[in-house]
Amino acid sequence: MMPAGLLVAFYGDDFSGSTDVVEAFATHGLPAVLFLKPPTESDLRRFPGYRAVGVAGTSRSQSPRWMQANLPPVFESLSALGSPFLHYKICSTFDSSPAVGSIGTAAELGLRATGCPVAPMVVGAPVLRRYVLFGNLFAAVGSEGYRLDRHPTMSRHPITPMAEADLRLHLARQTDLAVGLVDVLSLQGCRARERFAEQVSRGARLILFDTLDTATLREAGDAIWNSRVAPTTFVAGSSGFEYALLAYWESLGWLPPKPAPPDPGSVDRLLVISGSCSPVTAQQIRHALASGFVGIPIDPERLTTDESEFQRAMQAGESVLRQGGSPILHSAAGPDTVVSTEDAEFGRKIGQRLGALAAELVRRCGVRRVVVAGGDTSGHAGLALEVDALTMVCPFAPGSPLCRVWSASVGIDGVEILFKGGQVGDEGLFAAVRVGRGRKDVGPPSSAIP
Repeated sequence: MMPAGLLVAFYGDDFSGSTDVVEAFATHGLPAVLFLKPPTESDLRRFPGYRAVGVAGTSRSQSPRWMQANLPPVFESLSALGSPFLHYKICSTFDSSPAVGSIGTAAELGLRATGCPVAPMVVGAPVLRRYVLFGNLFAAVGSEGYRLDRHPTMSRHPITPMAEADLRLHLARQTDLAVGLVDVLSLQGCRARERFAEQVSRGARLILFDTLDTATLREAGDAIWNSRVAPTTFVAGSSGFEYALLAYWESLGWLPPKPAPPDPGSVDRLLVISGSCSPVTAQQIRHALASGFVGIPIDPERLTTDESEFQRAMQAGESVLRQGGSPILHSAAGPDTVVSTEDAEFGRKIGQRLGALAAELVRRCGVRRVVVAGGDTSGHAGLALEVDALTMVCPFAPGSPLCRVWSASVGIDGVEILFKGGQVGDEGLFAAVRVGRGRKDVGPPSSAIP
């Protein structure tokens, strides 16, 4: 039988990725709740029956020095909840560098906080069309698959461009910890536990798992579940880790029947705030404009330096909303429109201003459903909206469910919000969220290649 109580405690390195874990558990009949800060006992009592508890953070856009000051107390608080696993949840495109969002630094801190000798790492997530083969990360865009250092967005990311797809080499620039691998051949040969033990005996402190399909996820979940250490095992990786556990638990018959996704209904107005420079988001914006949304371009450099640009965008968005329309306020229309700046803090600044814009428009205009695109923008929007916690309403794009906001602020409590990473969703996502047309096919795919 599956153990009772909490199964996973996690810290998400950005908002849009944090709701991904909530979706993975909730779509498999296991309640999950996401907080903006480590929950107290009274916070947890509001959500009885939870099996996963998370804290949505912003470490993906922070320096190693920030991580060293801020992550240890969060890790210690989450470890105290008594979960078998403490998961440092990252984006499935491994957004990181030695200077910004260092996964190596976070892993060092997590191992130290838990006293674990080794951290398993599952990065690939087939449900998100992310795959790891022989340690190299691949991502699909449309009908094409790309090694991540040749990916049309991640190879050109303005903050953390991916110049190396071999995750072992990428991590070696961020940490001195030895990195091992449980490769696809070991997984397909049902030798994952044996291979994992070999890597530990060779001194590996971080051990990656290749991820191709549900079968390899299940074998990874088997190895990790049966290699855990007391009291808490530290794990790093994407929601592929949760999907690996779920695939293994499902093979044992431990999971309840999958619940039918609820119908959230339609709304007359949808507010979209986008700080994403992804071509996927740009395509979604173009499709939405053709479907009756109203576009409001924002000059990102002026937004961070000139209050009049903030006020102009505010007034334009408010005008559209008061006329019953659905505005899209966006600071980029794809990677070709990204502003080049020498300001190292630019990403954080634009996220803060866009987040403040979203919060002010929700309060002024009584908006009840919102989409926020972009990881940094999502984090700052959540803070500005005074979100206390999030629970899933309905799955939409894989990894980006529509969530209910729990807040002490009367005008914010009950608002529905979807936090979306740049690479997530098909072109009709914004229109689908407005009419409440969520996904019906939930859970990991049975095949590997789209």
